[in-house]
Amino acid sequence: MAPSSTPAGATHAPFGRVLTAMVTPFTPDGEVDLTAAQRLATHLVDNGNDGLVISGTTGESPTTSDAEKEALIRAVVEAVGDRAAVIAGTGTNDTRHTIELSEQAEKAGAHGLLVVTPYYNKPPQEGLLAHFRAVADSTGLPVMLYDIPGRTATALATSTLIRLAEHDRIVAVKDAKGEIAGTTEVLARTDLAYYSGADEWNLALLALGAAGVVSVVSHVASRDYADMVRAVDAGDLASARSIDRRLVPAFQAIMTRTQGAIMAKAALEVLGVLPSRAVRPPLVPATEEQIGRLREDLQEAGLTS
Repeated sequence: MAPSSTPAGATHAPFGRVLTAMVTPFTPDGEVDLTAAQRLATHLVDNGNDGLVISGTTGESPTTSDAEKEALIRAVVEAVGDRAAVIAGTGTNDTRHTIELSEQAEKAGAHGLLVVTPYYNKPPQEGLLAHFRAVADSTGLPVMLYDIPGRTATALATSTLIRLAEHDRIVAVKDAKGEIAGTTEVLARTDLAYYSGADEWNLALLALGAAGVVSVVSHVASRDYADMVRAVDAGDLASARSIDRRLVPAFQAIMTRTQGAIMAKAALEVLGVLPSRAVRPPLVPATEEQIGRLREDLQEAGLTS
């Protein structure tokens, strides 16, 4: 795994500083396009990413098979080597299946695991403790917890995060909950590295001491987010705010008008990085009207000429 970059004043970053929650490219007929995935991974790393999350929700993990997930990890690791940390999304709402996917990811060469809170079955906090500990015990890989109650209907309580931090391999949190008081308490009481898991919170969480971002907008703005991280590290909040505000149109285009994976793929097609914006049902590809507005937004954000 690529070593984390931790300049003076920065928080320990076990998975890097700028991570993209990478889309999974599909061919127009719906097959996983491993060649396009390798090109995309290389493009992202060449443009400022030191970490990639494979088979997260933005990677359409609900509609890819276990075999496809394994093939994606192998392809991306082959493409980027040790230039970036490759984090495999392995979380499900079944502890046994999550362990199986985690063991598979380790064998495929992943450098770490992203494990989301079990969704739909709404386990109690004691169930979450048992789930995450069992997954962390199942491999030798470091684990990033994914706290996103807007999708899972269950939040990781502050007290639960503090207890989970006692596990040697639970080292980070992807925070898409947006509870600043709880985040601050966990940062004060544990060594967990926090990563912003919602692009609208990137600057706020970095200012609190987050290690970095796990971003969707970084598909098109990873260099900008790398600049933002450096500005915060240097105490230059004016520059960081300027970057954050300039990227507002890109955030709105990708994250607010329909599902993020749909518009991230559309943006990559517009920029010539992906050959197809195809998604798998129940998602639907961006419309030509959405593409037209997307082009305007990317230009306003300074991401196209």
